[in-house]
Amino acid sequence: MITDTSSLATAEAALVEDLSMFDDWNDRYEYIIGLGRDLPPYPDALRTEDREVHGCQSQVWLDAQHQDGHCYFQADSNALITKGLVAMLVNLYNGRTPAEIESATLDFLRGTGLAAHLTPSRVNGLQAMFKRIKQQAKGGHHDATT
Repeated sequence: MITDTSSLATAEAALVEDLSMFDDWNDRYEYIIGLGRDLPPYPDALRTEDREVHGCQSQVWLDAQHQDGHCYFQADSNALITKGLVAMLVNLYNGRTPAEIESATLDFLRGTGLAAHLTPSRVNGLQAMFKRIKQQAKGGHHDATT
């Protein structure tokens, strides 16, 4: 039986495996940027101050909707690599329960070496995006009914 937690662990392992396919860091960056390009268009109406993630070098917007006990995220950034990083998080946590997201950590990324290859400000931004996702998952969100 696969629990929700193991399915998140499976998704994290798949992301680590995908990143590990590339020997060259430029190829890994291109993969991450590609994740950002695959994000659905972010509505201009959601580019509001309360949806902006502070602590990022670039502008990042993140919106959460709660539906049937699960969280659904939309995001965008004005920088390619940052958009890819937020897409990575959106892909991992979309459709998860608040409890799954609350118990999540970024520890799975250690094996990828990603933090060592990002600038300190991008690492801080990634942590800020992750923190915002966790906040929105536990209730600091915009309800789909409004």
